[in-house]
Amino acid sequence: MDFHVSLAGRGDLSARIYRQLLDAVLDGRLRPGERLPPTRELARRLGVSRNTVAGAYERLTAEGVLVGQVGAGTFVCAEPLGRTRSRAAPAGSGVRPRRLWRSLPTPPSEPATEPVYDFRVGVPDARLFPLETWRRLVARELRPALVRSTGYGDPSGHMGLREAVARHIGISRSVRASAADVLVTQGAQQALDLIGRVLIEPGCRVAVEEPGYPPARLLFRSLGARVTGVPVDGEGLDVSALPDSARLVYVTPSHQFPLGTPMSLGRRAALLEWAERRGAVVIEDDYDSEFRFEDRPLEPLQGLDRSGHVIYVGSFSKTMLPMLRLGFLVAPASLQPALRRARQLTDWHGELPTQAALAGFIGEGLLGRHVRKATREYAARRERILATLRRDFRDWLEPIPSAAGLHLCAHLTSDAGVDMNRVTAYANQAGIALQDLAPYYGEAPARAGLVLGYGAIPAERIEPGLRHLAESFRAAWNSRDV
Repeated sequence: MDFHVSLAGRGDLSARIYRQLLDAVLDGRLRPGERLPPTRELARRLGVSRNTVAGAYERLTAEGVLVGQVGAGTFVCAEPLGRTRSRAAPAGSGVRPRRLWRSLPTPPSEPATEPVYDFRVGVPDARLFPLETWRRLVARELRPALVRSTGYGDPSGHMGLREAVARHIGISRSVRASAADVLVTQGAQQALDLIGRVLIEPGCRVAVEEPGYPPARLLFRSLGARVTGVPVDGEGLDVSALPDSARLVYVTPSHQFPLGTPMSLGRRAALLEWAERRGAVVIEDDYDSEFRFEDRPLEPLQGLDRSGHVIYVGSFSKTMLPMLRLGFLVAPASLQPALRRARQLTDWHGELPTQAALAGFIGEGLLGRHVRKATREYAARRERILATLRRDFRDWLEPIPSAAGLHLCAHLTSDAGVDMNRVTAYANQAGIALQDLAPYYGEAPARAGLVLGYGAIPAERIEPGLRHLAESFRAAWNSRDV
């Protein structure tokens, strides 16, 4: 392997080579059993005599750090050394991020082990995804004949995928868009970031749902916006509570996140009328509406919009896999040049082979087939959770009606008499991953509750997991302050 050795400055060259090789072994850059460059090759690269490099190697070999094998080369000792050194970046105590970034919460780390009962929100079941088919499509796009060195691609994304997305959302969601209107993104979060870059100025007022999607709220704050939470009730966002100064409104009308209630047609019409009157932009995040179990899907805001005030955001993270980071946005023509430029300045265009594979996945009808199969499975899990909540949790939880998505929400009953922090703490001890409703509020929660995802948990683990959750409620009741 190529190994960097710095010989800048004065002093014994062999000693400096020795010291840097030793440091590399001790801090893990050179691993046990790894082969070092031959002395002649390293000497040539460093512009020193072979004896200079050989002296360093011989000293490290005498100390047991390196091992020479006749005819094979010089290797790091296969037995790990007792001493190790940390190789961390400089502390940088004299430099600081903007104050805002010091106030934002640190992203949660991935759990070291998978939870026994996985009720996490927004996580689809990877076992349902046709991985072998997907591997075939990606491999097809990576054939040498198709990988051209023609430079960078279009910031809007792979044309085949844009055409496929336009057809897909036109048929499945009645979104009015051509391929030219679609901009491919690295998931919905990048779509929100691009929109914010184009529309948000420091001090700009942005309205979000309360409760709502925390990453959107934090993103808008990071871009300098003043974020205002607007209450949500059984009909969705309360349009009458929108601040007059709002320049941007972020909503999840098809399946309100996290409560799950859809926005009524009357509220949709009122929101569009408000946006046109105020000259505001509405971001419609249609994040998981493909999984619908009851009722007919409501018309998206974008399909009702006649004045060009709605940006439609979609994602394949829930229908496929979050790790693929594939999403898109559909914006009014007046915003498209700026959004395209913002995408170019951010990361240019994303992974084109993956985008081309997704175009094939959609075009061959495989996405639709996968969604239908997954919907049947998720519907069964959802029904099992609802039945158990109604039977065993009626003293503690009131499920909120919801007809779509990968999660459901339940409010704590008025006379439950338990602290949700204690409930979730006991649940975590029992190997249950679930989420309290409180963090979805920007301010103090109006009501306590839980959000239960059913995308990742196998059907056979639902009832045992809920039995442990019931035990957590009883433990929280028994430990309450009286």
